[in-house]
Amino acid sequence: MAQIFTDRIEAGRLLADQVAALQLPSPAVLALPRGGVPVAAEVAWRLQAPLDLLIVRKIGLPWHPELAVAALVDADPPVLVTDEQIMALTNTSRAHVEARAQVEALEIARRRELYLQGRQPVALQRRSVILVDDGIATGTTVRAALKALRERQPAALVLAVPVAAPSTAEALRPEVDELVCLLQPPEFQAVGAYYRDFHQVSDEEVIAVLRQTAGI
Repeated sequence: MAQIFTDRIEAGRLLADQVAALQLPSPAVLALPRGGVPVAAEVAWRLQAPLDLLIVRKIGLPWHPELAVAALVDADPPVLVTDEQIMALTNTSRAHVEARAQVEALEIARRRELYLQGRQPVALQRRSVILVDDGIATGTTVRAALKALRERQPAALVLAVPVAAPSTAEALRPEVDELVCLLQPPEFQAVGAYYRDFHQVSDEEVIAVLRQTAGI
């Protein structure tokens, strides 16, 4: 039977132990909101590293919004990453993706203002950047995030998650300098299956965590 985390905080503390063992110089932690924020906060506390957000918006199929065909990443300018294979298999048009990207760009701006309230982004150039989420299923969102982060020229890029589908973890491994993943269940289900408490993280929780970690 696969390990079950009590909640995101426990998962974050266990993950922080593994990330700390890497002894990364000049670390900075980036969370994928909203679910990745409580996990990333534990890593940031352990490393005494600044915590920032990397807001990524999934672009789904017109008839199945939860199945991602692309993702838009908060950057200047925003980075759009498409899954060409899924687009071809589902006959999804480029026009649909680009139209949704315009909508999601507005949502990214709204969330950054809501969560960070004018706080300046952490400078990532020549830092060891640790991207944290609460788990990875298909990896479309994370792949987009990693591509955007590479363009910001970090000294090292680390992906750290409590649980991931094994095939997805292996596909993402070449995209990073280090992959830290506590669980890769052979018969992977949804990410939430490996948490006892996997409630939907609220905007209020994200804002509270960012305030608590602002002084690191």
